[in-house]
Amino acid sequence: MADLKKAQQRLSDKKQELEDLSDLSAQARDPVSLDQQSVGRLSRMDAMQQQAMNQATEQKRKYDLVRIEAAQRRLRDEEYGYCEECGEEIPDGRLAIDPMAELCVNCAN
Repeated sequence: MADLKKAQQRLSDKKQELEDLSDLSAQARDPVSLDQQSVGRLSRMDAMQQQAMNQATEQKRKYDLVRIEAAQRRLRDEEYGYCEECGEEIPDGRLAIDPMAELCVNCAN
């Protein structure tokens, strides 16, 4: 059976890490200036590509935050650590790697 206190701590730590990273990268997701006097065309294209990558990373963070909230809800409902497909217990090793896991290895495949 999963150690629920450790699971809650892992989820809280991961949530804090994602929120901190989001705050740090906020400026990198801002619109790119199109002023050709201050930045050349290739540099501007590089900046736009970097911005797009940062926005995609932020979308992944938001998705993970939703998964964390779902895992915390499963903890409250005493359903954490059980596969949502088959109902089998999710191994502690899998939960240690991905504390938001909602499926066992068999169902995830």
